Amino acid sequence: MKKIFISLFLLIISLSIKAQSNDDLINLLIKNGSITIQQGDSLKAKSSSEKKANFVEVGSKIKLAGYTQLRYRQFDEQGKIDQFDIRRARLDIKGAISPRWNYRLQAEFANSVKLIDAYAEYKLNDYLNVTLGQAKIPFSLENLASSSKLDLIDRSQVVEALVGRGKDVIGNHSGRDIGVQVGGTIFKYEGRAFVDYKIGVFNGQGINTGDKNQHKDIVARLIFHPIKGLDISGAIYDGEANIASVNSKRDRYGFDLNYSWQNLVVSSEYIHGEDGQKTKEGFYLQTGYYFLDKKLQIVAKYDTYDADKAVSDNASTLYVLGATYNFNNNTRFQINYTFKDEQGISVDNNYAAAQFQIRF
Repeated sequence: MKKIFISLFLLIISLSIKAQSNDDLINLLIKNGSITIQQGDSLKAKSSSEKKANFVEVGSKIKLAGYTQLRYRQFDEQGKIDQFDIRRARLDIKGAISPRWNYRLQAEFANSVKLIDAYAEYKLNDYLNVTLGQAKIPFSLENLASSSKLDLIDRSQVVEALVGRGKDVIGNHSGRDIGVQVGGTIFKYEGRAFVDYKIGVFNGQGINTGDKNQHKDIVARLIFHPIKGLDISGAIYDGEANIASVNSKRDRYGFDLNYSWQNLVVSSEYIHGEDGQKTKEGFYLQTGYYFLDKKLQIVAKYDTYDADKAVSDNASTLYVLGATYNFNNNTRFQINYTFKDEQGISVDNNYAAAQFQIRF
């Protein structure tokens, strides 16, 4: 199976070379005078299909979009079954009912049907926006990134464990909760934002469910933009969750940064969490580089997480290598291979994953 994934990796490279060759051919036709510069530009635009995600407009106040992801995973660990699955299948409805009021409804159809987003947003000005309903909590760089735009197929271990996702003590809630949040820009200079903020109050139990205690969780996040392309953030989360029928603290704090310069993207994040008596923490460093007019991206990631600081030989470290080929802005193919290094475990449980995504 490893040979299959190596072949897929090479396929991504060959697709990129083919795309580049098309542009070279067009440039040669222009140079020889066979076509005009305008005709060449038109052919390039048509070939690359570099348009932002399309929306199907219904009436004047509704925009319909969505995406689906087909994934295949191959496991080195004995007993685990290699398989295809529909990772995500989402339908997204959004719109503006006035210059200040927007809304969004997003549903997930993979595995089981559930409501993901359901909120209204009031935009007073650049300094104050209010969001009411079910939405992403303003915590963690990777959590706030759309699943359709991640550079790798999976999010980091610490984000999955401490930000209301697959391994959180409250269960998988896609990093979302029900409540109210405000945000905007604190300081601007010559039209550019230098400091943004987000503050929210939530139930603390996740999506599509009521609260199970009187405590309301509070989240605060500050985002600094010291130079163009660099974002540095810090966030705190004061929470309480009903864990095994007992109300226990569920606190977090974290720091993250993201830097983009030309074809280089670097991101990193640290999160510390306390669930009841357990102290948890994790960190990742990820770097990616775009080739061939941003059609091909190669990504490497170091990802470590300790699920209980009081227990020795408990940390898990992942080394992830990945490649993404963007056919256009709405269609892409990703392939990742993950090397696992787990303390106290000698099982060979590395795995490979491939994912095809299409949006509309």
